[in-house]
Amino acid sequence: MLLDVDEHTGGFGGARAYLTDPRAARPAGVMIGYPGMDEVVVGGRGLWRASIAVHAPSGHSGSSKTVIGAITRAAHLVRLLDAAELPGANTGLRFPLPPKLSVTAFHGGQGFSVTPDRVDINVDVRTTPGFDAHDAETLVRKAVAELDAALPAPVPTEVAPVATWPPFRLAEDEQPAAALLNAATEAGLTVRPKTAGPSNIGNLLAGEGIPATAGFGVPYEGLHGIDERAHLAELPQVYAVYQRAVLDLLGG
Repeated sequence: MLLDVDEHTGGFGGARAYLTDPRAARPAGVMIGYPGMDEVVVGGRGLWRASIAVHAPSGHSGSSKTVIGAITRAAHLVRLLDAAELPGANTGLRFPLPPKLSVTAFHGGQGFSVTPDRVDINVDVRTTPGFDAHDAETLVRKAVAELDAALPAPVPTEVAPVATWPPFRLAEDEQPAAALLNAATEAGLTVRPKTAGPSNIGNLLAGEGIPATAGFGVPYEGLHGIDERAHLAELPQVYAVYQRAVLDLLGG
């Protein structure tokens, strides 16, 4: 059992340390106890993240000279990214969710009288088997090239990739998903396999070639909120399902 106190940050320092420890046994599969009793999460979209630095000459807002500032250029880039065409879900690849692009941060400038020479934005792209990290980076760099061509600046716009995780999805008959789904059914629970929109530690494990489920646990409310809470009364039932699944895997 691995308890990762760095899980909620998204850093997964515990899992990363375990996987890089040459003395640790390499797991054949992992079952992650994320909450929720009505679903077994068998997959998730991946991600590609980048920070983008948009440059322009700085100036004074009251100057008689018109300057296309970094904020204007960055806003144009956001519009290009928002308008970028992404493919739909590809059911032929057994993956029910489409890719998604979001601009999640926009920083630059202060006060009123100075137009800044730099704006930094963050871009988060959720990837799928049919639209992977390479496709995401190509799309973002294409938008950046369009920006620099339409609104030139002395310094080209810079794209710095930050993180990449692959998408993953186990079929219902693949382990450990099959064992967990069967154990829940045998316990009298009605559960369904789910591919999650948000990425999770299952993506990190998939990148290491380790199959994983990323969710079956106690009922919850307020996920990731300040009032996040779990119903512990169902913990014995959840424990029994995992115990049955592990015994089935060991017996197989």
